[in-house]
Amino acid sequence: MPEHDWAGRWREGKIGFHEGKPNPFLERHVGVLGSKRRVLVPLCGKAEDLAFLAAQGHRVVGVEYVEQAAIAFFEEHGVKPSRAAGARFPTYSAGDVTIVVGDFYAVTRADVGEVDAFYDRAALIAVEPESRDRYVAAVRALVPPGSPGLLVTFDYPPGVEGPPHSVPQPEVRRLYGKDTLEVLSEAPGFNPRVAAAVGGGTDRAYRIVLKAST
Repeated sequence: MPEHDWAGRWREGKIGFHEGKPNPFLERHVGVLGSKRRVLVPLCGKAEDLAFLAAQGHRVVGVEYVEQAAIAFFEEHGVKPSRAAGARFPTYSAGDVTIVVGDFYAVTRADVGEVDAFYDRAALIAVEPESRDRYVAAVRALVPPGSPGLLVTFDYPPGVEGPPHSVPQPEVRRLYGKDTLEVLSEAPGFNPRVAAAVGGGTDRAYRIVLKAST
C-alpha cells in the first residue's frame, strides 16, 4: 500500500492492523533479541510492542511514515516526548523509545543511530510484494551483520488482497535464506479482525541473525 494510503487510514481511524497490546510472539520470544539491545522497529505505528521492548531493558527506535501515529504512541502512554533539534526527519523521544517519522527507504543509519537488533511484526506483511526485496535491503542498510532479529509474518490462503499480505515460509526463506533463519513457532492468526477479513491464517515467528552481504 502506498504511503499516502497509510496516512489516509490513520486519519480515518481505519487501523484494524493495530493490535493494542504486545504481540504474543514477541512476549514469548523476546529473548532471541538478547539483552539491553538498541532495537530497530520498522513501520512501527503506535504499537504497544515499543513499550514492551523498552520494559525488557532495550532501547527502541521505531521508524514510522505517519506522524500522527508516532505522536499517538506517546500521548497514549502519558508522556510528552522531546523533538530532536536539527534532525533530518521529525524525531520524537521519551524514555527508551525514539520514533523517527519518515520514509523507511530514505532513512539512514545517521538518522536512526546505531542499532544492534531488529523486530518486525507489521512491516514485511505491510509492504507490497514487489517491494519486499527493497524493504529487506533497507533493513540490512540499517542493521549491521551479526545482529539478531525477530520476524512475525502472516500466511493465509491465496486469492485475498492485502495488506496485510500473506508471506509464506518459502518467501521468507528467499528473502532471508542466506542469514541464520529459524522458525520459532506458529499459531492461528492472533488478530481476529485481520484473520476474519482474510478467511483465517497462520502467524509465524522467525529468529534471524543477519549475515554480511556477499
